[in-house]
Amino acid sequence: MTPLPPPATGQMRCYNETGEAIPCDGTGQDGRHQAGVHWPAPRFEIRGAAVLDRLTGLMWTLDAAPSEFPLSWEEALDFIGEFNMENGAGHDDWRLPNRNELFSLISHVHINPCLGPDAPFEGVFPGYYWTSTTCARLPNQAWYVHLGGARLFKGMKHGSYMVWPVRDGREGVVRLPRTGQRGCWNSRGEPIPCDGAGQDGEIRAGAVPPDPRFKASGETVLDRLTGLAWTRGADLTNGPVSWGAALSAVQSMNERGFDGADGWRLPNIRELASLIDMGRHSPALPPGHPFSGASDAYWSSSTSIYDPSYAWTLYLKDGPVGVGHKPRPEFHVWAVRDGLKGSFDPENWRLAPCHQESSDSRIN
Repeated sequence: MTPLPPPATGQMRCYNETGEAIPCDGTGQDGRHQAGVHWPAPRFEIRGAAVLDRLTGLMWTLDAAPSEFPLSWEEALDFIGEFNMENGAGHDDWRLPNRNELFSLISHVHINPCLGPDAPFEGVFPGYYWTSTTCARLPNQAWYVHLGGARLFKGMKHGSYMVWPVRDGREGVVRLPRTGQRGCWNSRGEPIPCDGAGQDGEIRAGAVPPDPRFKASGETVLDRLTGLAWTRGADLTNGPVSWGAALSAVQSMNERGFDGADGWRLPNIRELASLIDMGRHSPALPPGHPFSGASDAYWSSSTSIYDPSYAWTLYLKDGPVGVGHKPRPEFHVWAVRDGLKGSFDPENWRLAPCHQESSDSRIN
């Protein structure tokens, strides 16, 4: 299959550990590499009461809060069913988005809401929105995304959060992978039949990963789903380090040509999150993965725009996306580089450069 690299985060600036803007040259940060698939311009296209996302091929309601009020998780699923019966926004095949789908809307350079500058949506609530994806380890909890600041966490299904329907916007176009969720559960965390549940485990929207997904060679593992290559060892510093130390550790790998390559980088937050399998936990990595030394939490190369003295982090036990204070030695290091490159529809997909010399990639 053609690999599906994650979208770029959008970051083009770089910051030190105290949050001050610095030139990007030599930093190894997300703003320097700008890795991933760049957003098309314009990204969004209004279609009546719906909006087509040209990056993913998904369609969202123009009204980002059609339920008007926060709902519990089961109420959110029921709302989608009623919305379809009423042919809401002109369609009857809406679903509660899974974790990958809702997270795909996020911009890591905007806050309140954390959507792109050309996003035409109305009524966006800068708070939490439900996904249809259950937490594998704690099935009485489900995943939600904060549209004010981009955090991705799990919470009790009886909590109340907003609902944003999604549907397939272009027939046959699949540009996001499945989450890996395979079952369905009620609000008490009890397994239930998936038929008619409307949950991620029933719909399983997205591309099916290749089998086998991973191919190991020496100390490098190729992810055939995303085209990214990772170090087989998932704890390169043998313990948690600060953000600056993490970036330096990867730079040192390149200087010594780790496993015969010099294109290693600290992954951005979308690259890290692409490894997560929502059907697994402790760690939340795909079945049969060949990695060793998987640790609790990892630094990304992406800075938090809310407070640039923090960077985005991934927690591997269940898969939440949060932030860590850059000076604190609390997170581990895992390195990535480009592996496979596929061909993409130029109307919608542009691979971001992994090294950009323009003035956009730095702060003077």
